[in-house]
Amino acid sequence: MAPALPALPTLLAPQLKVKGADVLTDAEAIERFQALYAEHHRRVYAYAVSMAGRQLADEVVSEVFLVAWRRLADVPTPALPWLLTVARHVLSSLFRSAARQQSINAELRAWVTEAELAAPDVADEVSERIAVLAALAALPEPDRELLTLVAWHGLKPSEAAQVVGCSTATYFVRLHRARHRLERAMADAQPISADRALAQRKERTP
Repeated sequence: MAPALPALPTLLAPQLKVKGADVLTDAEAIERFQALYAEHHRRVYAYAVSMAGRQLADEVVSEVFLVAWRRLADVPTPALPWLLTVARHVLSSLFRSAARQQSINAELRAWVTEAELAAPDVADEVSERIAVLAALAALPEPDRELLTLVAWHGLKPSEAAQVVGCSTATYFVRLHRARHRLERAMADAQPISADRALAQRKERTP
């Protein structure tokens, strides 16, 4: 059975000003855009963080909603898969793979530290979360995306397939393979004992 992914750490998106917003003139379009932004910007931000870390997420979100404004008539319902597809393209066009990998590795290390500090009396749970996050960091970017679109970002499989640009059936095949690679990564990783998890937490607690 594939390991369950730990919950995505709480990420609060800043109140961003989208570039180009000063040229908005149509009241109905502005209202629709503001509603779109209010409903989805946090989840777009969370996706950007999970793919490229907080260092790059703000710029990604700003670019996504600039595209959304320019193509407002094309934004479908539900909008989230479309927005995440735009975010995916923005990430690949603005940032080299090495830059994304460096940023997300730093992000995942931060999440491991947060996991170590999170639960003082549930060392086994902490140890498991650390192991899963470490294994995720070892996976290729496409595998991480497949695993997190549904588990962290709440998409339906058909919506996740839309984001990665494949059929739902192909998505399930790729997801199955990604889960197996996650299991192997966890098996290959040196296990972190409950005692070690508690010791690390005590070291970081004043």
